[in-house]
Amino acid sequence: MSDVTYTPIEEYGFIGNLETCALIGPNASIDWFPFPHLESESIFAAILDPERGGRFCISPGEPFEASHQYRERTNVLETTFRTSNGTATVTDFMPPAGQIDQPKQVLYRKVTCREGPVDLDLEFEPRFDYGRAEMTFSSTEAGICAESEKTQVLLEAPIDLTILDNRVTGRISVEPGESEWFLLRCPGAEDAATDPSTALAATTDYWTNWAHNCDRVEGDCAFGGSWHELAVRSGLVLKLLTHVDAGAIAAAPTTSLPEGIGGVRNWDYRFNWLRDAGFTVQALSNLGHSAEANEYFDWFMSVCQIDDPKELQPLYGLHGDVDLTEQELDHLAGYRNSQPVRIGNAAADQRQLDIYGELLLAVDEMLQYDRSLDDDEWDAVRSIVEYVQDVWTNSDAGIWEVRGGNKHFVYSKVLCWVALDRGIDIATRYGYDAPLDDWHDTRATIKEDVLENGYDDSVGAFMQAYGSNAIDATGLLLPIVGFLPFDDDRVQNTIAVIDDRLVEDDVLVQRYDGDDGLPGGEGAFVLCSCWLIDALSLSGRVDDACDRFKRLMEYVNPLGLIAEEVAAGTETYFGNYPQAFSHIGIINSALYLGYVQGYGLPGPPPMGIRLGEPIENKP
Repeated sequence: MSDVTYTPIEEYGFIGNLETCALIGPNASIDWFPFPHLESESIFAAILDPERGGRFCISPGEPFEASHQYRERTNVLETTFRTSNGTATVTDFMPPAGQIDQPKQVLYRKVTCREGPVDLDLEFEPRFDYGRAEMTFSSTEAGICAESEKTQVLLEAPIDLTILDNRVTGRISVEPGESEWFLLRCPGAEDAATDPSTALAATTDYWTNWAHNCDRVEGDCAFGGSWHELAVRSGLVLKLLTHVDAGAIAAAPTTSLPEGIGGVRNWDYRFNWLRDAGFTVQALSNLGHSAEANEYFDWFMSVCQIDDPKELQPLYGLHGDVDLTEQELDHLAGYRNSQPVRIGNAAADQRQLDIYGELLLAVDEMLQYDRSLDDDEWDAVRSIVEYVQDVWTNSDAGIWEVRGGNKHFVYSKVLCWVALDRGIDIATRYGYDAPLDDWHDTRATIKEDVLENGYDDSVGAFMQAYGSNAIDATGLLLPIVGFLPFDDDRVQNTIAVIDDRLVEDDVLVQRYDGDDGLPGGEGAFVLCSCWLIDALSLSGRVDDACDRFKRLMEYVNPLGLIAEEVAAGTETYFGNYPQAFSHIGIINSALYLGYVQGYGLPGPPPMGIRLGEPIENKP
C-alpha cells in the first residue's frame, strides 16, 4: 500500500486540539502530526518523505473516488470514499484541549459505511522524531503499541493487526449502517477513559458554538457578502493554530513545504511572528472572537516587557521560546524532493525594524476595543517607541526576511513612523506620560526621509528599498497604516505600478520583483493579493475589488483552506499550509469589502478606515 507519490498540498485537510495539528490527505492518510505541540517532533511526516516519514492511513483496497468536507462550522473532518461496492466515511478529530471534558491526547478515527459492504486497508507506520528514532512494535490487548526510547503511542483497533518490518497493517470490512472506531492514544492518554461518540458530540458542539455566527440579515454582518462562509472557515483555521494555554498563533502547522518545487525556500513556520499582530487582532476582534484577541494581546505584551527592546525577536516559539536554532534534516527527502527540510528558523536572529510599528498597531487596535494598558505595559510601549527613535536610520532584513543582506527597506521605515505615530496618539488620547515633542519631531523626520528617498518619480511608485529598482507589495499598506491618504497621487501611482509589475491572473500578487539572495522562485503570495483587494476597496474601486476577491476565492480549496502561495492559472499550492496570514488576509478583505458595501461593522472602524482616509466609492 505504501508508495512514493506525494499528495498535492492543496488536497490536505487538517484537524487539531489547540496544542497541535494533523494534516490528512484525501486517502484518509495522516501524513503530518507533531506531538505534543505544534513545534514538537513528528509522529507522522510522510508529507516530507513518503518512505521515511511515517503515516496512518485507512482507505479502500480497491480503486476509489474521495472527497473531503468539514462538518458545518467545525474542525471535524470527514473523508468519504466511493468504490464500486459502496460508500464509507472516515471522520477525524481531536478534542480541543481544556475546552471539553475529553482527553486532548487522543486522535479519533471513525469509519462508517453508508452503502456497501466496503473493505478498507489500514496502514499504521509511526516514525517518531522526524523519522530519526529507533522504533519497536508490540501487540497489546487493545491493539498495537509503538515506542521508541523517549515516547510511545497506542493504536486501539477493533480488528486483527499484523506487525511486519516496523509497519502495522490490517483490513476492516464494514456493512451499511455500521461504524467502527480507531483511537490513537498519544503520551498522556494511555489510560484515559474515553467514549468516542461522546467525544465526537462534545467536539462538534464546541466548534459549532465557537464559530462566528450571525443572523445573516443584509446589512447586519460585516462579512455579509458571498464570502461569508469563507471568513467563518478562516476564523476556524486561526483558532486551530492558536495555542490554548499561551494564546500565541502559529504562522502555519507545517515546516518545509516548499515555495518552489525542488528549491531551497523551505522554512519552518510553526512559530508566532510579531509582524502578524495588528492584522490578527483586527481579524479576530471583528469576527467576534474577543477572548482570543485578548489572549493573543496578552501573549505579545508579555513578550514585549523586556529590559531592552533590542532583544525583541521577529518570531518566538508558541510558549515564548527564544532559541529557534535552524537545523537541516538531511535524512528526509523533502516534499517532492525539495531540500533542505528545516526545523527551527534563523529569522529569529534577524533585525526587522517593522515589528515595532506592527506591535504599536496591535496595541492601538486593542485600545479601540476598550482594552487598557497598565503601567508596566505602557512602560514597554514607551520603551519601544524610544528605541525606534534611536534605530530607525539603520538598515534591516525587512518584513520578508531576506537573506541577501540588510537594506534600507521603505516598509521598515514606514513602520518606524507608525510606531511614533501610534505612540503619540495613544499617549495623547489616554494621558500616558511621554516626551511628545521629541516624538513629533522624529515622526516628521522619518516621513520626510521616506518621501525623499523611498519614492521614485521616474517609476511613479514607492520602491522596495532606498536606491532599489525593485517594487514591493508592502507599498499597498502605506495608506492602510495611515502614512499617506488614499487620494494621494503617490499612493495611487504605487497601486498602479504594483498592479502592472507584480500581479498575475488579475489578482495574484508577487511579494516583490527584486533579488533576495536566494536561488529559485516562488508562487504568488496570498496575503499580498488580499492587500491589493483592500487597497482597491478603500480607493473607491469597489466593483474592481469585489471582482478580484471573487477571483481569489476560486483559488481556495473546497475545504476553505489555502496555503502561503499559489501558482497563477492552476490550483497548485506552495509554501506552508494552511497559512494563518493568508486566512487573516481573507478575513480582513471581507471586512473592508463589507464596509465599503454598507454592511454594519461589529466594532470601531478597522485600520485603513480609521487611519487611512479612504476614498468614497466610485461608480
